[in-house]
Amino acid sequence: MTEFREKNVLISGAASGIGRLLAEKIAAEGARVILWDIDEEALAEVTREIEGRGHKASPYRCDVSNKGAIEATANRVLKEHGPVDIVINNAGIVTGKPILEAEDAEIRRTFDINTLAHFWTVRAFLPAMLERGAGHIVTVASAAGLAAAPRLTDYSASKFAAVGFDEALRLELARGGHDIRTTVVCPFYVNTGMFEGVKTRFPWILPILDPEYVASRIVKAIRKNRRRLLMPRFVYAALPLRILPVSWFDALIGFLGVSRSMDEFTGSRSERHPK
Repeated sequence: MTEFREKNVLISGAASGIGRLLAEKIAAEGARVILWDIDEEALAEVTREIEGRGHKASPYRCDVSNKGAIEATANRVLKEHGPVDIVINNAGIVTGKPILEAEDAEIRRTFDINTLAHFWTVRAFLPAMLERGAGHIVTVASAAGLAAAPRLTDYSASKFAAVGFDEALRLELARGGHDIRTTVVCPFYVNTGMFEGVKTRFPWILPILDPEYVASRIVKAIRKNRRRLLMPRFVYAALPLRILPVSWFDALIGFLGVSRSMDEFTGSRSERHPK
């Protein structure tokens, strides 16, 4: 079991959406939450809320699309708080545009935040975990990192990469004999505003997920040292279905409505919301 009390827990994208809910829930369990976000105003708001309830929170403005900013902020955290026990790489963005409409800078930024930030953050805090022989790294990816959809070429590719990052990291740590835990989280669309306008054909098997539910499940998965958390349960079907011929797989994705799920996407507030 991973305990939160008196642990340093770093959460990126912590000022809103799933990140904010994670911060509130984990702080309530006695952790010292270290909050990273680019939105200083929202970051200050969530910090006041957490501290107002008698819990510990330390905010840091950090643009995780910038490697230098991650390294500088991580150095500050290590200096001011010491080793971090749990890292939750949660920050993420989505453009929701067809490949020919997405600008070069938008595609690069998607990968900078959704994928490369995981590398720079883990490289900053993993050495202290290895030295202490303990730690937990959480990768918040997406169901879109298991099965893609139109208008998500950059997003899905970045999340497929995040899933691969977690898998390779897990195996690398095990190969080295290190007792560092990892958890990858792959939810279907979450109703935070990031995916405003998305639709699901069969909500009884692929519902648009409630943020509170998702955050609670993530906290529980970390506590129980689960290696993988997919939500809803039907998302697990994406793994064995990969053995189907491509045409069958594509037809099934189409039948389930996934191929049309982004048709009415508007993505309001997508720059502020994680995952």
